[in-house]
Amino acid sequence: MPQIVTMENVPRIVSTPIFKEFVGLLRRLGYMVDFTSCYCPAYGVPQHRRRMVLLASLLGEIRVPKGKVAPADYVTVRQVIGGLPPVRHGEAHPSDRLHKSRTLTRINLERIKRSRPGGTWEEWPEELRARCHRKASGATFRNVYARMAWDEPSPTITTMAYNFGTGRFGHPEQDRAITLREAAILQSFPQDYEFVAPDAPVQFAPLGRLIGNAVPPRLAASVGEAIVEHVRVATAV
Repeated sequence: MPQIVTMENVPRIVSTPIFKEFVGLLRRLGYMVDFTSCYCPAYGVPQHRRRMVLLASLLGEIRVPKGKVAPADYVTVRQVIGGLPPVRHGEAHPSDRLHKSRTLTRINLERIKRSRPGGTWEEWPEELRARCHRKASGATFRNVYARMAWDEPSPTITTMAYNFGTGRFGHPEQDRAITLREAAILQSFPQDYEFVAPDAPVQFAPLGRLIGNAVPPRLAASVGEAIVEHVRVATAV
């Protein structure tokens, strides 16, 4: 029976029986409950990501904090990774092991060279298109094999954000997918955050999972601050 409960997940979980059962249990136990879909750019995260956040309290009414950043002030891709030193595909920058980009195949290198920021594979010549995209069933999957746009938040960073073919994860200018460091920054991790020990190898798959599955730190900070203020007010004498 902790005084405060919090959780986050994908927004569609609110329609599932297990979530409804969980919320019902909390209320039967005496918790005040609030949950909502949080749009991450409104919390200072440079990424078009939505997450459901729940807060519950035994101390009194509690609310999930609203984002305070106006749309005109959303943090963009350019603002957070535009100043990083360039790297080539398949290479890592000597001063930052996480600023490392996955090697592109010959055809994917040609594909990204033909891609413009914010564009789609539909702009490629026919011979560069993937076989699945030549079928009617694949024509709607436009947000793969694509570059990010500079002057807006990034797409949702997933566990495979280092892979050009799994989303709009191409760098806006350089002919490569974004690096692990760029993915972490777009999640709102500090630029110097260390995910592995200095003597540990930097591997794409495990680090991609750590980065892509993380609660964006700026969103987490906002929730944490709301909890601290709620406890302070509820316990004031």
